Amino acid sequence: MGSYNIAVVGVGAVGEEMLKVIDERNFPASSIRILARTPRTIVVRNKEYLVEATDAESFNNVDIALFAGTEGEKGAAVRFAEAAISRGAVVIDNGADFRMRQDVPLVVPEVNAAALDNHRGLIANPNCSTAQLVIALKPLHDAARVKRVIVSTYQAVSGAGSAAVTELADQNNSVSGGTEVKSSVFSQQIAYNVIPQIGGFDDAGYSSEEMKLVHETRKILGDDSILVTPVVAARVPVNTGHSEAVYVELEKPLTAAQAIELWNEFPGVSVWNDSLDPKRAYPTPLEAAGSDETYIGRVRNDLYNPYALVFWIVSDNLRKGAATNAVQIAEALVERNLLRRN
Repeated sequence: MGSYNIAVVGVGAVGEEMLKVIDERNFPASSIRILARTPRTIVVRNKEYLVEATDAESFNNVDIALFAGTEGEKGAAVRFAEAAISRGAVVIDNGADFRMRQDVPLVVPEVNAAALDNHRGLIANPNCSTAQLVIALKPLHDAARVKRVIVSTYQAVSGAGSAAVTELADQNNSVSGGTEVKSSVFSQQIAYNVIPQIGGFDDAGYSSEEMKLVHETRKILGDDSILVTPVVAARVPVNTGHSEAVYVELEKPLTAAQAIELWNEFPGVSVWNDSLDPKRAYPTPLEAAGSDETYIGRVRNDLYNPYALVFWIVSDNLRKGAATNAVQIAEALVERNLLRRN
């Protein structure tokens, strides 16, 4: 294995997590260039990094460019992906701009790494809530074919960036101290509250976050016939870790025990479903935070439909939902000899 020049574009919550994951997983990086709107110095895992202002020349001699965070979505990748690709880099974009473009692979490596084989220099990271959903669905789809999914997501504030985490903390302090609660990141107070909206609404009343689950799930699993109904994508007062309540209807019947066996054999999944052990009866965002696993619990067969399962999923949205998945894509590119300088 060689070593590679890496660029990380954006130093918000996801960008800093990418730096942590690159370090933790010992990715073979000969250099790491940190790019953002403005130059500064940051410290991640007790390492000091110089942040440079981004321009087209920043991608000279870069092998892999990871676009991350709020500076990676709706801006940086649109402006600079082409410049990076033209200089020989492979771009892995965490933003939503390119996910549904037909010529751009949308990849969760455990699920559809083969989609990387025909990349044209640009690869999309899915939405964080989609990533954990398709990991849970993939083994079920392979064994019994998923026909319908009904899902509600309960999403941590860190999915909206570092400013959202600060806003939750400030609002908690305001409520506790009896002072005025101020909201700027979210449309309504998030402390001690649940907001049943993430993104704007379409003409049918579904939010953009809800529709990402529909379109991205079908693309990653390679099956447009799957019916996905997003009941709600809600923001909850949790710092890190998205949760999902899922109903899945299959073409063939599977028992809850059979589903658990499939998940236990699938990479990146941890099943917590021991009703006799209160600490492992089900996962919560606290257990998922800081982990790269997708946790599944509360697994049951539907009361009336033998072809249906109900379960609960939790995952760290900054890691497997964003940073870790992006680095795993980079690892898969190396393993499959798909970097453009090879």
